[in-house]
Amino acid sequence: MRIVLIGQSAFGEAVFRALLEQREHVVGVFCPPDMEGRPTDPLKAAAEESGVAVHQFGRMRDQEAIEAFSGMSADLGVMAYVTDIVPSQILENPRNGTIQYHPSLLPKHRGPSSINWAIIQGDESTGLTIFWPNRGLDTGPILLQKEVDIDPDDTTGSLYFDKLFPLGVEAMVEAVRMAREGTAPRIEQDHSAATYESWCKASDVVVDWGMPIGDIYNLVRGSDPSPGSGTSLRGSKVRLYGTSPIPGDTGRPVGEVNGLTDDGFTVAANGGSLLVRRVRPAGQGKLPATEWAMQVGLREGDRLGEW
Repeated sequence: MRIVLIGQSAFGEAVFRALLEQREHVVGVFCPPDMEGRPTDPLKAAAEESGVAVHQFGRMRDQEAIEAFSGMSADLGVMAYVTDIVPSQILENPRNGTIQYHPSLLPKHRGPSSINWAIIQGDESTGLTIFWPNRGLDTGPILLQKEVDIDPDDTTGSLYFDKLFPLGVEAMVEAVRMAREGTAPRIEQDHSAATYESWCKASDVVVDWGMPIGDIYNLVRGSDPSPGSGTSLRGSKVRLYGTSPIPGDTGRPVGEVNGLTDDGFTVAANGGSLLVRRVRPAGQGKLPATEWAMQVGLREGDRLGEW
């Protein structure tokens, strides 16, 4: 079965290598163009190392990209971490269709930031879906799904890299095998149960210290490592990472720094405090919260405010 893989980054590379290990016949790879001053995309590097043809287009909707894909005579298209819009002329070109990875249990959390929003909204579980993409956004029939727990201390980073990434690679290999063997189902989604969220942007994750401590914690860990939840001190913006909730009424005004510890600092919220271990001030990289506290002269009684 002639497979053409569309993807990028570490996940695209991992799926590519896993398919080769299973002796699947990958005949071509499509990935984004090189960016000046940035390392070569891992998928491109792996394909070139393996002698597999690499195609790079700024937009998969361009006629040149469509013609290049059509020329591969694909039996199956495999989409592994694709952020571009792939047109129906490509999706429908392979003889056996195209399959795609999505890090949620569709039809819930359609959209580009599904991992972030699952945590922010307080879900206790999520998963991944391999589906047959169509002209809608994450609306195509389901091939297979895998569920994972969202642990209380999971961040978007840990949920993806520790769970949804490795399980997703395995699921893609399984789905390709099923497609090759002719056993891959096409199960229509329950569109009445669908939810959709757009990109999780910095403006979406500004901390309101008057929110319940559990909601604040979900917001912060759901935006860790990106885009990073935001607050401010004396008018200067700062993003928060590596946090933990400390339940129990503090008797202090919300947003007030109510403790400095060896790990960082705590901030009063509704029903508890938030321990902050790492921060990223505007114009700087991430650093330990204790180091930042010394830099800015953070004291108990200081108030963190709006972004």
